[in-house]
Amino acid sequence: MGCCGSSLQAGTHPEKPPGTAAPPQRPSFSLNQHQAPGSAAAQGVGRGEVPAFAEFSLAELRAATGGFAAENIVSESGEKAPNFVYRGRLQRTHRAIAVKKFPKMAWPDPKQFEEEAKGVGKLRHLRLANLIGYCCDGDERLLVAEFMPNDTLAKHLFHWENQTIEWAMRLRVAHHIADALDYCSSNERPLYHDLNAYRVLFDENGDPRLSCFGLMKNSRDGKSYSTNLAYTPPEYLRNGRVTPESVIFSFGTVLLDLLSGKRIPPSHALDMIRGKNIQVLLDSHLEGKYSTEEATALVDLASQCLQYEPRDRPNTGKLVSILDPLQTKLEVPSYEMLGIPKHEEEAPPAPAPAPAPQPQHPLSPMGEACSRMDMTAIHQILVATHYRDDEGTNELSFQEWTQQMRDMLDARKRGDFAFRDKDFKTAIECYTQFVDVGTMVSPTVYARRSLCHLMSDQPDAALRDAMQAQCVYPDWPTAFYMQAVALSKLNMQSDAMDMLNEASQLEEKRQERLWSKDASAQSPLRLKGLC
Repeated sequence: MGCCGSSLQAGTHPEKPPGTAAPPQRPSFSLNQHQAPGSAAAQGVGRGEVPAFAEFSLAELRAATGGFAAENIVSESGEKAPNFVYRGRLQRTHRAIAVKKFPKMAWPDPKQFEEEAKGVGKLRHLRLANLIGYCCDGDERLLVAEFMPNDTLAKHLFHWENQTIEWAMRLRVAHHIADALDYCSSNERPLYHDLNAYRVLFDENGDPRLSCFGLMKNSRDGKSYSTNLAYTPPEYLRNGRVTPESVIFSFGTVLLDLLSGKRIPPSHALDMIRGKNIQVLLDSHLEGKYSTEEATALVDLASQCLQYEPRDRPNTGKLVSILDPLQTKLEVPSYEMLGIPKHEEEAPPAPAPAPAPQPQHPLSPMGEACSRMDMTAIHQILVATHYRDDEGTNELSFQEWTQQMRDMLDARKRGDFAFRDKDFKTAIECYTQFVDVGTMVSPTVYARRSLCHLMSDQPDAALRDAMQAQCVYPDWPTAFYMQAVALSKLNMQSDAMDMLNEASQLEEKRQERLWSKDASAQSPLRLKGLC
């Protein structure tokens, strides 16, 4: 019932030869917040993964839209209580957004608004202009969605300047929107309010997307349609309720728009179809460049969608199954078929470099050298210090002295010569031979090998050696200084500064102990001199 026959003059498809097999079924490209950024689906959504749904502050959205400036209004709907949609750009991420601002108290219950927004925010799909957030501040109610830079279907169909939409692109629009509706229906969001050509948007690639704003009512009164009553589903006029079948009726009106290139009331279009006056229905700007077979299928589908009785209309799954085999020119990007340049997202301004963190305490020469990453100065200091700080770190048995000491000390000596001569590769080999024997432990060897690793572009190994030096000598400032340099090489600047400050504190404590020791040694003499 409801599939009226149509008589079109025989014709051939300009892009698809007769007898071409229908293209294979394509999967539905859905996205959710848990998909990896590198997934195939995520790569297909605009500039990458859709951000997780979030709550925005009113101040943040006011800043993003230039104070809700009039020049940033991209659409306005409703008469008694108009809703405005603004373009904007988030200051934190520089992401382009669309912000729908409801009139004050359109949703008096903030919890209800929040729950509705979060329900829509769970949806993630390649064919949707996805909802990425909301704002509920006092009387203010706002929705935040991905921004679509290439206008609406209404603009390209009814108000085009350079060229009308070609036939293959019209089929693509119908298929994409049916795909979006089917996804929403299968995810328990079957109700779409006031579906029309203004709700279909084109993204940066020229691909059609369904606005997520239609998944929420316009206001607290539950009003679901703001367009001319001639385009409203008959059951909505009877009882004021939108149903999944009402959405199908509205989809049928969009098909009429695509077929005719103008707004035709459904009742008038159905009369034309019944009178087999199909040629008058089709857009004259297509100049006959369409497939008769495909046009007939689209007219028949529109007729099914516009049936008076809701039960006689197809479901979203059937829409997709009918439109999928009609797709052609799959290899041609949408922006080429629309005759528009590919939109390039503006590069965000480079962030101002963060001020370099400063140490909290005065630094010693070693600290200064590490702070400015002066490897030559660090090398000179380690050479000059020699093994002064290793005293008391080893207690060896007589057997250990007699059996292994000569070879071990020889390996360390060869390492020291190589270190002094800046032969860092040989120094690493010799110091490793010394360490692997395990009879003696030397924080100086670990510190020197750490520098050798740094000079060999091995910051991970350098950090491990500096940490080993700390294990052997927990209060040794040099161990912390070497960790600071390695962390800085690993771009862990905050941790590097923490290590630098800790090293300088240890040096201060060491200096205080030395002064106290000197004072204790000198105090008897001073007392004797006073007597």
